Amino acid sequence: MIKDTKILIIDDEAVIRDGCTKILTKEGWEAESVEDGLKGIERIKSKDFDLVLLDLMMPGLNGLEVINEVNKISSDIYIIVITGFATVETAVEAMKRGAYDYIPKPFTPDQLRVVVRKALENMALRKETEFLRKEQEKGLFAIAQEKSKIKTIVNCMPDGVLVIDKEKKIALYNPAASKLLNIRDKDSIGKLLDESIICTEFSDMVSEVLNLDSNKYTTIAGEILGVDSIPIIAHIAPVIMEDGEVLGAVTIIKDISEQKAIDKMKSDFISKVTHELKAPVATINQLLMAILDGAVGELEEKQRQMIDRAKLRGDGLLELISDLLNISKIESGLAIQRKQPLQISEVIDDVVDLLQPQADEKKISISISSIDNLPLINADKEGIREIFTNLISNGIKYTNVNGVIQIDGEINNEYIIISVSDNGIGISELDQLYIFQRFFRVKNSTTRQIIGTGLGLPIVKEIIDAHLGSINVESEPGKGSKFQVQLPRINN
Repeated sequence: MIKDTKILIIDDEAVIRDGCTKILTKEGWEAESVEDGLKGIERIKSKDFDLVLLDLMMPGLNGLEVINEVNKISSDIYIIVITGFATVETAVEAMKRGAYDYIPKPFTPDQLRVVVRKALENMALRKETEFLRKEQEKGLFAIAQEKSKIKTIVNCMPDGVLVIDKEKKIALYNPAASKLLNIRDKDSIGKLLDESIICTEFSDMVSEVLNLDSNKYTTIAGEILGVDSIPIIAHIAPVIMEDGEVLGAVTIIKDISEQKAIDKMKSDFISKVTHELKAPVATINQLLMAILDGAVGELEEKQRQMIDRAKLRGDGLLELISDLLNISKIESGLAIQRKQPLQISEVIDDVVDLLQPQADEKKISISISSIDNLPLINADKEGIREIFTNLISNGIKYTNVNGVIQIDGEINNEYIIISVSDNGIGISELDQLYIFQRFFRVKNSTTRQIIGTGLGLPIVKEIIDAHLGSINVESEPGKGSKFQVQLPRINN
């Protein structure tokens, strides 16, 4: 274990910061905390830390941006992501950028101790390996054969460790790696990697690392399927001598099947709860509407205001329930069930007719041009309807009275492009980086009174991704926004 370990906690929640600090200091580690990414980066610049516990979702710089900045300062700092949005996809993205591991909120003190100890053990192993390399200046085979201490440490690690030499031969591996990658021979030391495993995707990743320019030292991380289709994440880094020669590659392999199972349980739970909530909330809203329509007699002005406010909150809750159900469908692969040749102008015309009353309330005009003669697309009709209902509805919400929404179409090689533009309040350049993240909402004095879930645009992006398309935004505060949806066309 690293002596005099110094740990920095970066989290905008005081409870998390204080709790982690108390737990870690009781273990004899030096721990301190800051409340945001900018302060964390400044603290790292002024003091040497061994490990950073980092929240992903923070105001200002988010966790992924902090990881990029920390890597610029030092590649020796281990990063453990703390997140309440513990999807495997988010964890994989963080690990691709250099994070070692992640722990989902809420977590117990024991869970925190285990993940920190594991990171420090891995750090100690890396430092020991580096020390031996510098002291002995021997090849990876010599280290593997002569250093029984390293073998003992490696064999006891719960994560898989695999060392490959520059000729792509196996130099060292532990039981965990053998199990996860199904290394077939009892003694594969000295044998080619491709002869010992059947995972071609992993083999390709190793080849990519071995062929890296030594001046561009980097770590490659990715999710692959191990033995019996167990999902694993592999971190592969080159071993480089002082003269720039690549000696081989070191791989850390982690079984993420448990995290995947937990993530699925969470999604199933959300789907079930939201499905059960939808009917009673809709019934409450209908009763409130009946009261407002005079079903129980005339209402006083104050009574009407209170019921109006309750109805508005009910509408917001129904929108959240609907968005959560849509996300559950997308994650389970049920959102895009039936693709068929589709004329997109028919869908857009239907959506505009549906939303026209909302636009009329704010005296907003909606204009459509150049979409009638666009080529057909192969798409799920309900999915495409969801995309443009969300984009046009947002245009109405975030455009002032007497505003304008313009819908245009064009052809770009093998794609059609539909643009939805408005002259509304616009989106800042910083906020544009996060608008497709789940639960993110632009927060300022203008948007505070607008009800939303922060799930609409993420749902739009996931539906577009499922259609092999793309979406981008151009916007400037006070001058409106333009969303461009690109979808593959059907070639005649």
